[in-house]
Amino acid sequence: MNLNLKNITFIIVTFKSEKIVYECINSLPKDSYKIVIENSKNIKLKEELETKYDNIEVIINENIGMGASNNIGIKKSKTKYAFIINPDVKFNNDTLKKIFETSESINDFAILSPINSDPSYPNYKESNDNKNINENIISVDYVDGFSMLINKEKFKDEDFFDENFFLYLENNDLCLRTKKNGQNIYLIKNSILNHLGASSTDKLFAKKIEYFRNWHWMWSKFYFNRKHYGYFNALNKVILNFLSAIFKYIFYFILFNSHKRNIYLMRICGLFNSMIGKKSWFRIED
Repeated sequence: MNLNLKNITFIIVTFKSEKIVYECINSLPKDSYKIVIENSKNIKLKEELETKYDNIEVIINENIGMGASNNIGIKKSKTKYAFIINPDVKFNNDTLKKIFETSESINDFAILSPINSDPSYPNYKESNDNKNINENIISVDYVDGFSMLINKEKFKDEDFFDENFFLYLENNDLCLRTKKNGQNIYLIKNSILNHLGASSTDKLFAKKIEYFRNWHWMWSKFYFNRKHYGYFNALNKVILNFLSAIFKYIFYFILFNSHKRNIYLMRICGLFNSMIGKKSWFRIED
């Protein structure tokens, strides 16, 4: 493959990410193309980013979710490849160089990614399809959504991220559909990036974000399994989560621990809404 900076656009979705997005962009080459989808309507951030950096466009957007926002950036980009990264991702000096050099051995791919620097949190699941190219290019079933280099030509109908997901598992869904279509997903093991994890928003919103994440994790878990494996298989996957959340809600209610109680209430509500077919409507307030 002929990968280079001229045929790649970096897509970054931000939501109250002012404190970390600069480090992310600073780790990218100065002359790379960049599109930022700013979901918290921060006009000041848009002005600062577009003044400070070259080849960057910041789109002020409603908070419509990670997948839908990534889709805006992908479709807006004019290059053959779109590189999805979270604002809490930092590239090493040779991350892209290794991708460019190593990918010369790849004839065809739909999605690929560097490897996360922390081996305790792998950003991939290795495949058993025997499509490894060499020790540095391994075939995987999925890569995490904080780093996905997407070959747009492999998605002719622009069927990128499922916009029913608001948060969580939209990347797993995309990877599963990609593999079902016979396309290749690779991990580049000698190309390393750093993912801070759960750090893409201001810590002042920590509690609200924790409730928000618990609601959407459970909603997405049921929706993902229902979409790919059917309603009753999905129900079987989550029934223990549902019962456990009810038990823990009652337990922390008795102990007057409102924070823990609310976490499990969010899990119950997220699961229930997904089980009855309601959209992922829950949003965080400022």
